[in-house]
Amino acid sequence: MVALVGTLVIAVGVVLLPLPGPGWVIILGGLAILAMEFHWARRLLAFTRRQLLRWTRLVRDGSWLVRIVSVGGVLLVVGAALLLSLRMLA
Repeated sequence: MVALVGTLVIAVGVVLLPLPGPGWVIILGGLAILAMEFHWARRLLAFTRRQLLRWTRLVRDGSWLVRIVSVGGVLLVVGAALLLSLRMLA
């Protein structure tokens, strides 16, 4: 049952990825559900948390150039997702 629910939550997150919204958060939630039952999912979730903390520290402690490039990159990804979403809806 845990595997089915976790997989369904991840599938919903993947469907929501191209749309502006919490696709990645939903995928991580599904991974957390799978991590209750499976060791590989626990390891993958721990790896993802470490990388997210590493990136957060890099942006927080980095120079202004690192911050500008990071925020610019996020804005580009969000803008591209929004543009693709609008084209899909048109």
